[in-house]
Amino acid sequence: MVIRASAGIAGTLGAQDVPVVQMKEISKRFGTVQANSNVSLQLFPGEVHAVLGENGAGKTTLMNILSGMYHPDAGTIEINGAPVTIASPSDALEQGIGTVYQHFTLVPNLSVIENVILGMKTRFVLDLSGAERRLLEMLGDFGLTASPRTEVRHLSLGERQRVEIIKVLFRGSRVLLLDEPTSVLTPVEVEGLFKILLRLKAEGVAVVLITHKLEEALEVSDRVSILRQGRKVGELLPDDIAASGRAATKKLIVELMFGGTAGGEQPNADSQHQSADGIQTTATGDAADSGRTLLELRGVTALDSRGAKAVRDISLQLKAGEILGIAGVDGNGQKELGEVIAGQRHVTSGSVSIAGQEITNKGVSAAAKAGAGYVTDDRLGEGAVPGASVAENAVLKTISRRPFSKGGFWLDRPAIEAHAQSLIDEFNVKTPDTSTRLTLLSGGNIQKLLLARELATDPQVLVCNKPTNGLDLKTAQFVLQTLRSQADQGKAVVLISSELEEILEISDRVGVMYNGELVAIFPRAEVKIETIGHLMLSGRDRAEAFA
Repeated sequence: MVIRASAGIAGTLGAQDVPVVQMKEISKRFGTVQANSNVSLQLFPGEVHAVLGENGAGKTTLMNILSGMYHPDAGTIEINGAPVTIASPSDALEQGIGTVYQHFTLVPNLSVIENVILGMKTRFVLDLSGAERRLLEMLGDFGLTASPRTEVRHLSLGERQRVEIIKVLFRGSRVLLLDEPTSVLTPVEVEGLFKILLRLKAEGVAVVLITHKLEEALEVSDRVSILRQGRKVGELLPDDIAASGRAATKKLIVELMFGGTAGGEQPNADSQHQSADGIQTTATGDAADSGRTLLELRGVTALDSRGAKAVRDISLQLKAGEILGIAGVDGNGQKELGEVIAGQRHVTSGSVSIAGQEITNKGVSAAAKAGAGYVTDDRLGEGAVPGASVAENAVLKTISRRPFSKGGFWLDRPAIEAHAQSLIDEFNVKTPDTSTRLTLLSGGNIQKLLLARELATDPQVLVCNKPTNGLDLKTAQFVLQTLRSQADQGKAVVLISSELEEILEISDRVGVMYNGELVAIFPRAEVKIETIGHLMLSGRDRAEAFA
Protein backbone atom coordinates (compact mmCIF):
# COMPACT_ATOMS: atom_id res chain seq x y z
CA MET A 1 0.00 0.00 0.00
CA VAL A 2 1.51 3.34 -1.04
CA ILE A 3 -0.30 6.47 0.05
CA ARG A 4 0.51 9.58 -1.95
CA ALA A 5 -0.54 13.19 -1.67
CA SER A 6 0.20 16.31 -3.63
CA ALA A 7 2.15 19.14 -1.95
CA GLY A 8 4.26 19.63 1.32
CA ILE A 9 4.03 19.31 5.09
CA ALA A 10 5.87 22.51 5.93
CA GLY A 11 5.42 25.15 3.25
CA THR A 12 4.99 24.43 -0.44
CA LEU A 13 6.76 22.06 -2.72
CA GLY A 14 9.51 23.53 -4.88
CA ALA A 15 8.55 24.75 -8.29
CA GLN A 16 10.72 22.14 -9.97
CA ASP A 17 8.83 19.14 -11.29
CA VAL A 18 11.89 17.08 -12.17
CA PRO A 19 13.53 15.19 -9.29
CA VAL A 20 17.24 15.74 -8.79
CA VAL A 21 17.57 12.12 -7.64
CA GLN A 22 15.47 9.07 -8.48
CA MET A 23 16.10 5.74 -6.80
CA LYS A 24 14.17 3.05 -8.66
CA GLU A 25 13.33 -0.44 -7.33
CA ILE A 26 16.36 -0.56 -5.03
CA SER A 27 17.02 -3.91 -3.32
CA LYS A 28 19.80 -4.86 -0.93
CA ARG A 29 20.37 -8.05 1.03
CA PHE A 30 22.89 -8.86 3.78
CA GLY A 31 23.07 -12.64 4.08
CA THR A 32 19.56 -13.78 4.96
CA VAL A 33 18.37 -10.25 5.84
CA GLN A 34 16.52 -8.33 3.13
CA ALA A 35 17.38 -4.74 4.09
CA ASN A 36 15.66 -3.08 1.11
CA SER A 37 13.15 -4.61 -1.28
CA ASN A 38 12.16 -2.75 -4.45
CA VAL A 39 12.24 0.68 -2.82
CA SER A 40 11.74 3.76 -5.02
CA LEU A 41 12.40 7.31 -3.85
CA GLN A 42 12.34 10.72 -5.49
CA LEU A 43 14.19 13.77 -4.17
CA PHE A 44 13.26 17.21 -5.42
CA PRO A 45 15.31 20.43 -5.19
CA GLY A 46 14.07 22.83 -2.53
CA GLU A 47 12.40 20.06 -0.55
CA VAL A 48 12.98 18.33 2.79
CA HIS A 49 12.08 14.65 2.44
CA ALA A 50 11.74 12.71 5.71
CA VAL A 51 12.30 8.95 5.67
CA LEU A 52 10.65 7.25 8.66
CA GLY A 53 10.61 3.70 9.91
CA GLU A 54 11.30 1.67 13.03
CA ASN A 55 14.72 0.15 13.74
CA GLY A 56 15.73 -2.20 10.96
CA ALA A 57 13.21 -0.83 8.47
CA GLY A 58 15.98 -0.15 5.93
CA LYS A 59 16.25 3.66 6.16
CA THR A 60 19.99 3.90 6.73
CA THR A 61 20.76 1.13 4.23
CA LEU A 62 18.87 3.03 1.53
CA MET A 63 20.79 6.22 2.26
CA ASN A 64 24.09 4.35 2.42
CA ILE A 65 23.39 3.14 -1.12
CA LEU A 66 22.80 6.71 -2.28
CA SER A 67 25.93 7.91 -0.47
CA GLY A 68 28.10 5.20 -2.07
CA MET A 69 28.74 3.19 1.10
CA TYR A 70 26.86 0.16 -0.25
CA HIS A 71 26.12 -1.09 -3.75
CA PRO A 72 22.53 -2.13 -4.50
CA ASP A 73 21.86 -5.73 -5.53
CA ALA A 74 19.17 -4.48 -7.91
CA GLY A 75 17.66 -1.19 -9.02
CA THR A 76 18.93 2.02 -10.57
CA ILE A 77 19.82 5.58 -9.54
CA GLU A 78 19.30 8.62 -11.74
CA ILE A 79 20.61 12.13 -11.13
CA ASN A 80 18.91 14.90 -13.11
CA GLY A 81 17.36 12.20 -15.27
CA ALA A 82 20.63 10.47 -16.20
CA PRO A 83 21.49 6.98 -14.88
CA VAL A 84 24.61 6.91 -12.68
CA THR A 85 26.69 4.38 -10.80
CA ILE A 86 27.76 5.50 -7.33
CA ALA A 87 30.66 3.22 -6.44
CA SER A 88 32.03 5.09 -3.41
CA PRO A 89 31.41 8.09 -1.13
CA SER A 90 33.79 10.13 -3.28
CA ASP A 91 31.65 9.26 -6.31
CA ALA A 92 28.59 10.51 -4.42
CA LEU A 93 30.33 13.79 -3.58
CA GLU A 94 31.32 14.27 -7.21
CA GLN A 95 27.66 13.74 -8.13
CA GLY A 96 26.67 16.45 -5.63
CA ILE A 97 25.45 14.16 -2.84
CA GLY A 98 26.78 14.90 0.65
CA THR A 99 26.06 12.95 3.83
CA VAL A 100 26.12 14.00 7.49
CA TYR A 101 26.23 10.83 9.57
CA GLN A 102 24.76 10.33 13.03
CA HIS A 103 28.28 9.91 14.40
CA PHE A 104 30.37 12.85 13.33
CA THR A 105 33.40 12.31 11.08
CA LEU A 106 35.34 15.47 11.95
CA VAL A 107 38.91 15.21 13.26
CA PRO A 108 38.83 16.89 16.72
CA ASN A 109 42.43 18.12 16.75
CA LEU A 110 42.22 19.74 13.31
CA SER A 111 40.83 23.22 12.72
CA VAL A 112 37.48 23.91 11.10
CA ILE A 113 39.07 24.82 7.78
CA GLU A 114 41.39 21.81 7.86
CA ASN A 115 38.38 19.52 8.37
CA VAL A 116 36.42 21.22 5.59
CA ILE A 117 39.16 20.94 2.95
CA LEU A 118 40.45 17.54 4.11
CA GLY A 119 40.39 15.13 1.17
CA MET A 120 39.31 17.72 -1.39
CA LYS A 121 40.59 17.19 -4.91
CA THR A 122 42.39 20.15 -6.48
CA ARG A 123 44.09 20.44 -9.84
CA PHE A 124 47.20 22.28 -8.71
CA VAL A 125 47.62 24.27 -5.48
CA LEU A 126 44.72 24.86 -3.08
CA ASP A 127 43.88 28.55 -2.67
CA LEU A 128 43.85 28.41 1.12
CA SER A 129 43.23 32.11 1.66
CA GLY A 130 40.33 32.04 -0.81
CA ALA A 131 38.93 28.91 0.85
CA GLU A 132 39.16 30.60 4.24
CA ARG A 133 37.29 33.70 3.00
CA ARG A 134 34.54 31.53 1.54
CA LEU A 135 34.35 29.41 4.69
CA LEU A 136 34.18 32.48 6.92
CA GLU A 137 31.15 33.67 4.95
CA MET A 138 29.48 30.25 5.26
CA LEU A 139 30.16 30.11 8.99
CA GLY A 140 28.36 33.45 9.36
CA ASP A 141 25.46 32.22 7.26
CA PHE A 142 25.11 29.21 9.58
CA GLY A 143 25.27 31.30 12.74
CA LEU A 144 28.76 30.17 13.78
CA THR A 145 31.05 32.72 15.40
CA ALA A 146 34.04 30.35 15.54
CA SER A 147 37.12 31.19 13.52
CA PRO A 148 38.01 28.90 10.60
CA ARG A 149 41.20 28.19 12.53
CA THR A 150 39.40 27.04 15.70
CA GLU A 151 40.07 23.40 16.51
CA VAL A 152 36.90 21.30 16.24
CA ARG A 153 37.38 19.85 19.74
CA HIS A 154 36.49 23.27 21.16
CA LEU A 155 33.07 23.32 19.47
CA SER A 156 29.76 22.13 20.92
CA LEU A 157 27.95 19.17 19.36
CA GLY A 158 25.52 21.49 17.62
CA GLU A 159 28.37 23.57 16.21
CA ARG A 160 30.15 20.43 15.01
CA GLN A 161 27.04 19.31 13.19
CA ARG A 162 26.82 22.64 11.39
CA VAL A 163 30.46 22.29 10.39
CA GLU A 164 29.63 18.82 9.01
CA ILE A 165 26.86 20.38 6.90
CA ILE A 166 29.13 23.19 5.76
CA LYS A 167 31.78 20.63 4.81
CA VAL A 168 29.54 18.88 2.27
CA LEU A 169 28.01 22.11 0.96
CA PHE A 170 31.49 23.63 0.57
CA ARG A 171 32.17 20.91 -1.99
CA GLY A 172 29.14 21.86 -4.04
CA SER A 173 26.63 19.27 -2.81
CA ARG A 174 23.05 19.93 -3.92
CA VAL A 175 21.65 16.87 -2.13
CA LEU A 176 22.14 16.63 1.63
CA LEU A 177 21.52 13.38 3.53
CA LEU A 178 21.06 13.78 7.30
CA ASP A 179 21.04 10.59 9.42
CA GLU A 180 19.33 11.16 12.81
CA PRO A 181 20.63 14.75 12.91
CA THR A 182 18.93 15.73 16.19
CA SER A 183 19.95 12.70 18.26
CA VAL A 184 22.71 14.56 20.14
CA LEU A 185 21.30 18.09 20.02
CA THR A 186 19.63 20.21 22.67
CA PRO A 187 16.19 21.67 21.89
CA VAL A 188 17.78 25.05 21.13
CA GLU A 189 20.24 23.40 18.75
CA VAL A 190 17.40 21.48 17.08
CA GLU A 191 15.60 24.76 16.46
CA GLY A 192 18.79 26.18 14.95
CA LEU A 193 19.16 23.14 12.68
CA PHE A 194 15.60 23.53 11.41
CA LYS A 195 16.28 27.16 10.51
CA ILE A 196 19.28 25.98 8.49
CA LEU A 197 17.14 23.41 6.68
CA LEU A 198 14.61 26.09 5.75
CA ARG A 199 17.48 28.20 4.38
CA LEU A 200 18.80 25.28 2.34
CA LYS A 201 15.32 24.65 0.94
CA ALA A 202 15.13 28.26 -0.21
CA GLU A 203 18.47 27.80 -1.97
CA GLY A 204 17.19 24.77 -3.87
CA VAL A 205 19.04 22.05 -1.94
CA ALA A 206 17.31 18.67 -1.70
CA VAL A 207 17.45 17.46 1.91
CA VAL A 208 16.80 13.92 3.15
CA LEU A 209 16.00 13.68 6.85
CA ILE A 210 16.30 10.20 8.39
CA THR A 211 14.73 10.34 11.81
CA HIS A 212 12.63 8.41 14.31
CA LYS A 213 11.12 11.58 15.80
CA LEU A 214 7.72 12.00 14.26
CA GLU A 215 7.01 15.48 15.60
CA GLU A 216 10.27 16.79 14.15
CA ALA A 217 9.62 15.15 10.80
CA LEU A 218 6.20 16.79 10.51
CA GLU A 219 7.59 20.12 11.67
CA VAL A 220 10.18 20.57 8.95
CA SER A 221 9.51 18.15 6.09
CA ASP A 222 7.73 18.62 2.78
CA ARG A 223 7.34 14.95 2.02
CA VAL A 224 7.36 11.81 4.17
CA SER A 225 8.21 8.28 3.04
CA ILE A 226 7.58 5.37 5.41
CA LEU A 227 9.56 2.14 5.34
CA ARG A 228 8.67 -1.11 7.08
CA GLN A 229 10.69 -4.32 6.93
CA GLY A 230 12.71 -3.05 3.99
CA ARG A 231 9.73 -1.97 1.87
CA LYS A 232 8.27 1.43 1.18
CA VAL A 233 4.73 1.30 2.54
CA GLY A 234 3.67 4.92 2.30
CA GLU A 235 4.47 8.37 0.92
CA LEU A 236 2.67 11.45 2.23
CA LEU A 237 2.58 14.94 0.74
CA PRO A 238 1.16 18.10 2.33
CA ASP A 239 -2.27 18.65 0.79
CA ASP A 240 -3.75 15.48 2.21
CA ILE A 241 -1.91 16.04 5.52
CA ALA A 242 -3.37 19.52 5.79
CA ALA A 243 -6.82 18.13 5.07
CA SER A 244 -6.48 15.30 7.61
CA GLY A 245 -4.89 17.31 10.42
CA ARG A 246 -1.74 16.62 12.40
CA ALA A 247 -3.24 14.07 14.80
CA ALA A 248 -4.79 11.89 12.08
CA THR A 249 -1.59 12.11 10.03
CA LYS A 250 0.51 10.91 12.94
CA LYS A 251 -1.88 8.06 13.58
CA LEU A 252 -1.64 6.98 9.94
CA ILE A 253 2.16 7.15 9.93
CA VAL A 254 2.39 5.09 13.11
CA GLU A 255 0.04 2.46 11.66
CA LEU A 256 2.16 2.27 8.50
CA MET A 257 5.41 2.07 10.44
CA PHE A 258 4.41 -0.55 12.93
CA GLY A 259 1.75 -2.45 11.02
CA GLY A 260 -0.92 -2.02 13.67
CA THR A 261 -4.65 -2.09 13.10
CA ALA A 262 -6.86 0.94 13.47
CA GLY A 263 -8.47 -0.55 16.54
CA GLY A 264 -5.16 -1.44 18.10
CA GLU A 265 -6.29 -4.99 18.83
CA GLN A 266 -3.80 -7.12 20.74
CA PRO A 267 -3.71 -10.76 21.74
CA ASN A 268 -5.36 -11.58 25.05
CA ALA A 269 -3.02 -10.95 27.95
CA ASP A 270 -3.31 -14.53 29.13
CA SER A 271 -2.84 -16.03 25.68
CA GLN A 272 -0.20 -18.52 24.73
CA HIS A 273 1.98 -17.83 21.71
CA GLN A 274 3.43 -20.51 19.51
CA SER A 275 6.05 -20.03 16.84
CA ALA A 276 6.23 -21.83 13.54
CA ASP A 277 8.71 -24.16 15.20
CA GLY A 278 6.31 -25.14 17.96
CA ILE A 279 8.11 -23.31 20.76
CA GLN A 280 5.66 -21.80 23.18
CA THR A 281 5.92 -18.83 25.51
CA THR A 282 3.29 -17.65 27.95
CA ALA A 283 2.77 -14.26 29.54
CA THR A 284 0.32 -14.28 32.42
CA GLY A 285 -0.15 -10.54 32.82
CA ASP A 286 -0.37 -10.82 36.63
CA ALA A 287 2.62 -13.03 37.44
CA ALA A 288 4.14 -10.47 39.78
CA ASP A 289 1.06 -9.22 41.62
CA SER A 290 2.16 -10.81 44.88
CA GLY A 291 5.93 -10.98 44.27
CA ARG A 292 8.52 -9.15 46.32
CA THR A 293 10.36 -6.20 44.83
CA LEU A 294 13.68 -7.30 43.30
CA LEU A 295 14.63 -4.12 41.44
CA GLU A 296 14.00 -0.53 42.42
CA LEU A 297 15.22 2.67 40.77
CA ARG A 298 14.52 6.03 42.37
CA GLY A 299 15.06 9.21 40.38
CA VAL A 300 17.99 7.78 38.42
CA THR A 301 19.86 10.08 36.05
CA ALA A 302 22.96 9.01 34.10
CA LEU A 303 25.12 10.38 31.29
CA ASP A 304 26.15 8.76 28.03
CA SER A 305 29.74 8.39 26.83
CA ARG A 306 29.68 11.95 25.46
CA GLY A 307 28.57 13.48 28.73
CA ALA A 308 24.97 14.16 27.67
CA LYS A 309 22.00 13.00 29.74
CA ALA A 310 20.99 9.54 28.56
CA VAL A 311 18.77 8.47 31.48
CA ARG A 312 16.55 11.14 33.00
CA ASP A 313 15.00 10.85 36.45
CA ILE A 314 13.73 7.28 36.06
CA SER A 315 11.89 5.56 38.88
CA LEU A 316 10.49 2.04 38.68
CA GLN A 317 9.93 -1.15 40.62
CA LEU A 318 10.16 -4.69 39.29
CA LYS A 319 8.82 -7.66 41.22
CA ALA A 320 9.69 -11.32 41.35
CA GLY A 321 8.08 -13.25 38.51
CA GLU A 322 7.72 -10.19 36.29
CA ILE A 323 9.09 -9.28 32.87
CA LEU A 324 9.24 -5.58 32.08
CA GLY A 325 9.64 -4.93 28.37
CA ILE A 326 11.34 -1.65 27.49
CA ALA A 327 10.43 -0.39 24.02
CA GLY A 328 12.03 2.51 22.24
CA VAL A 329 13.95 3.55 19.19
CA ASP A 330 17.70 3.03 19.53
CA GLY A 331 19.55 5.87 21.20
CA ASN A 332 16.87 6.92 23.67
CA GLY A 333 18.68 5.71 26.79
CA GLN A 334 17.66 2.04 26.86
CA LYS A 335 21.22 0.73 26.67
CA GLU A 336 22.41 3.14 29.35
CA LEU A 337 19.51 2.12 31.61
CA GLY A 338 20.56 -1.52 31.34
CA GLU A 339 24.16 -0.60 32.13
CA VAL A 340 23.04 1.35 35.21
CA ILE A 341 21.20 -1.70 36.58
CA ALA A 342 24.22 -3.91 35.82
CA GLY A 343 26.55 -1.52 37.66
CA GLN A 344 28.46 -0.62 34.49
CA ARG A 345 27.39 3.01 34.28
CA HIS A 346 27.78 5.72 36.91
CA VAL A 347 24.65 7.41 38.23
CA THR A 348 24.76 11.19 38.64
CA SER A 349 21.67 11.21 40.85
CA GLY A 350 19.17 8.75 42.28
CA SER A 351 19.58 5.24 43.66
CA VAL A 352 19.52 1.62 42.46
CA SER A 353 18.63 -1.36 44.66
CA ILE A 354 18.61 -5.07 43.86
CA ALA A 355 16.80 -7.47 46.19
CA GLY A 356 16.89 -4.78 48.87
CA GLN A 357 20.62 -4.08 48.55
CA GLU A 358 21.80 -0.61 47.61
CA ILE A 359 24.25 -0.87 44.71
CA THR A 360 24.36 2.71 43.44
CA ASN A 361 27.77 3.44 41.88
CA LYS A 362 29.35 0.40 43.57
CA GLY A 363 30.36 -1.20 40.29
CA VAL A 364 29.74 -4.41 38.39
CA SER A 365 31.04 -6.72 41.11
CA ALA A 366 28.66 -5.32 43.75
CA ALA A 367 25.72 -5.47 41.34
CA ALA A 368 26.47 -9.07 40.44
CA LYS A 369 26.91 -10.03 44.10
CA ALA A 370 23.51 -8.47 44.88
CA GLY A 371 21.93 -10.54 42.12
CA ALA A 372 22.16 -8.60 38.84
CA GLY A 373 22.80 -10.33 35.53
CA TYR A 374 23.35 -8.56 32.24
CA VAL A 375 23.28 -9.77 28.64
CA THR A 376 24.63 -7.01 26.41
CA ASP A 377 23.57 -6.26 22.83
CA ASP A 378 27.24 -6.27 21.78
CA ARG A 379 28.03 -9.98 21.89
CA LEU A 380 31.59 -9.93 20.59
CA GLY A 381 32.67 -6.39 21.42
CA GLU A 382 31.54 -6.41 25.05
CA GLY A 383 30.01 -9.72 26.02
CA ALA A 384 32.84 -12.08 25.09
CA VAL A 385 36.50 -12.49 24.24
CA PRO A 386 36.32 -13.44 20.54
CA GLY A 387 39.75 -15.08 20.38
CA ALA A 388 39.17 -17.22 23.47
CA SER A 389 37.61 -20.68 23.52
CA VAL A 390 34.00 -21.59 24.20
CA ALA A 391 35.01 -22.94 27.61
CA GLU A 392 36.93 -19.79 28.57
CA ASN A 393 34.02 -17.57 27.56
CA ALA A 394 31.61 -19.80 29.48
CA VAL A 395 33.35 -18.93 32.77
CA LEU A 396 34.51 -15.44 31.84
CA LYS A 397 32.63 -13.72 34.68
CA THR A 398 33.38 -16.35 37.33
CA ILE A 399 36.83 -17.56 36.34
CA SER A 400 38.42 -16.21 39.54
CA ARG A 401 36.03 -18.20 41.76
CA ARG A 402 36.05 -21.79 42.90
CA PRO A 403 35.95 -24.36 41.45
CA PHE A 404 37.45 -22.71 38.36
CA SER A 405 40.50 -21.26 40.09
CA LYS A 406 42.53 -22.12 43.12
CA GLY A 407 43.83 -19.26 45.15
CA GLY A 408 43.12 -16.84 42.32
CA PHE A 409 46.16 -17.97 40.33
CA TRP A 410 45.84 -21.60 39.23
CA LEU A 411 43.02 -22.48 36.85
CA ASP A 412 41.27 -25.81 37.18
CA ARG A 413 40.94 -26.66 33.47
CA PRO A 414 38.91 -29.85 33.98
CA ALA A 415 36.37 -27.94 36.09
CA ILE A 416 36.12 -25.21 33.44
CA GLU A 417 35.65 -27.75 30.66
CA ALA A 418 33.03 -29.67 32.63
CA HIS A 419 31.05 -26.52 33.42
CA ALA A 420 31.16 -25.37 29.81
CA GLN A 421 29.99 -28.76 28.60
CA SER A 422 27.04 -28.69 30.99
CA LEU A 423 25.96 -25.30 29.62
CA ILE A 424 26.39 -26.52 26.05
CA ASP A 425 24.20 -29.54 26.76
CA GLU A 426 21.53 -27.64 28.65
CA PHE A 427 21.18 -24.83 26.11
CA ASN A 428 21.84 -26.90 23.01
CA VAL A 429 24.81 -24.82 21.90
CA LYS A 430 26.11 -26.12 18.58
CA THR A 431 29.91 -26.29 18.81
CA PRO A 432 32.50 -28.94 17.84
CA ASP A 433 33.83 -28.95 21.40
CA THR A 434 34.59 -26.70 24.35
CA SER A 435 38.03 -25.77 22.99
CA THR A 436 36.61 -24.25 19.80
CA ARG A 437 37.32 -20.55 19.33
CA LEU A 438 34.15 -18.58 20.02
CA THR A 439 34.14 -16.73 16.69
CA LEU A 440 33.71 -20.04 14.86
CA LEU A 441 30.20 -20.35 16.33
CA SER A 442 27.12 -18.85 14.70
CA GLY A 443 25.60 -15.71 16.20
CA GLY A 444 22.69 -17.68 17.62
CA ASN A 445 24.94 -20.19 19.37
CA ILE A 446 27.11 -17.41 20.79
CA GLN A 447 23.97 -15.75 22.14
CA LYS A 448 22.77 -18.99 23.74
CA LEU A 449 26.17 -19.47 25.39
CA LEU A 450 26.22 -15.93 26.80
CA LEU A 451 22.68 -16.31 28.13
CA ALA A 452 23.58 -19.67 29.65
CA ARG A 453 26.68 -18.13 31.27
CA GLU A 454 24.59 -15.37 32.82
CA LEU A 455 21.89 -17.71 34.12
CA ALA A 456 24.54 -19.99 35.63
CA THR A 457 25.22 -17.24 38.19
CA ASP A 458 21.56 -17.50 39.32
CA PRO A 459 20.75 -13.76 39.06
CA GLN A 460 17.70 -12.36 40.80
CA VAL A 461 17.38 -9.57 38.22
CA LEU A 462 18.28 -10.31 34.60
CA VAL A 463 18.69 -7.46 32.12
CA CYS A 464 18.77 -8.44 28.43
CA ASN A 465 19.46 -5.88 25.73
CA LYS A 466 18.28 -7.06 22.29
CA PRO A 467 18.82 -10.74 23.14
CA THR A 468 17.30 -11.98 19.86
CA ASN A 469 19.02 -9.51 17.53
CA GLY A 470 20.13 -11.29 14.36
CA LEU A 471 18.85 -14.71 15.45
CA ASP A 472 16.77 -17.09 13.39
CA LEU A 473 13.16 -17.70 14.43
CA LYS A 474 13.78 -20.92 16.34
CA THR A 475 16.75 -19.58 18.32
CA ALA A 476 14.94 -16.32 19.03
CA GLN A 477 11.95 -18.23 20.38
CA PHE A 478 14.26 -20.36 22.52
CA VAL A 479 15.74 -17.21 24.05
CA LEU A 480 12.32 -15.68 24.72
CA GLN A 481 11.03 -18.93 26.20
CA THR A 482 14.07 -19.04 28.49
CA LEU A 483 13.42 -15.50 29.73
CA ARG A 484 9.76 -16.31 30.39
CA SER A 485 10.80 -19.46 32.22
CA GLN A 486 13.18 -17.47 34.43
CA ALA A 487 10.40 -15.07 35.39
CA ASP A 488 8.05 -17.96 36.10
CA GLN A 489 10.70 -19.30 38.50
CA GLY A 490 10.59 -16.06 40.50
CA LYS A 491 13.25 -13.96 38.78
CA ALA A 492 12.71 -10.41 37.53
CA VAL A 493 13.58 -9.74 33.89
CA VAL A 494 14.14 -6.46 32.04
CA LEU A 495 13.82 -7.04 28.29
CA ILE A 496 15.15 -4.14 26.22
CA SER A 497 14.18 -4.47 22.59
CA SER A 498 13.22 -2.49 19.52
CA GLU A 499 11.02 -5.41 18.39
CA LEU A 500 7.52 -4.75 19.68
CA GLU A 501 6.27 -8.21 18.81
CA GLU A 502 8.72 -9.98 21.09
CA ILE A 503 8.13 -7.51 23.91
CA LEU A 504 4.39 -8.14 23.69
CA GLU A 505 4.93 -11.88 23.45
CA ILE A 506 6.45 -12.38 26.90
CA SER A 507 6.20 -9.16 28.93
CA ASP A 508 3.88 -8.53 31.86
CA ARG A 509 4.29 -4.76 31.58
CA VAL A 510 5.58 -2.60 28.73
CA GLY A 511 7.48 0.64 29.25
CA VAL A 512 8.48 3.15 26.60
CA MET A 513 11.65 5.22 26.65
CA TYR A 514 12.03 8.46 24.74
CA ASN A 515 14.88 10.93 25.05
CA GLY A 516 16.10 9.23 28.22
CA GLU A 517 12.75 9.30 29.99
CA LEU A 518 10.50 6.37 30.85
CA VAL A 519 7.44 8.13 29.48
CA ALA A 520 4.85 5.43 30.24
CA ILE A 521 4.39 1.89 31.58
CA PHE A 522 1.35 -0.17 30.59
CA PRO A 523 0.01 -3.51 31.82
CA ARG A 524 0.27 -5.81 28.85
CA ALA A 525 -3.48 -6.24 28.56
CA GLU A 526 -3.87 -2.49 27.98
CA VAL A 527 -1.17 -2.10 25.32
CA LYS A 528 -2.04 -0.77 21.88
CA ILE A 529 0.61 -0.85 19.18
CA GLU A 530 -0.42 2.60 17.93
CA THR A 531 0.00 4.13 21.38
CA ILE A 532 3.38 2.48 21.93
CA GLY A 533 4.55 3.50 18.47
CA HIS A 534 3.40 7.07 19.04
CA LEU A 535 5.26 7.28 22.34
CA MET A 536 8.41 5.81 20.78
CA LEU A 537 8.35 8.53 18.13
CA SER A 538 7.21 11.59 20.06
CA GLY A 539 7.38 10.85 23.77
CA ARG A 540 3.93 12.30 24.31
CA ASP A 541 0.83 10.37 25.18
CA ARG A 542 -1.95 12.05 23.21
CA ALA A 543 -4.62 9.44 23.61
CA GLU A 544 -7.10 11.42 21.56
CA ALA A 545 -4.98 10.73 18.47
CA PHE A 546 -5.65 7.02 18.89
CA ALA A 547 -9.28 7.09 19.97
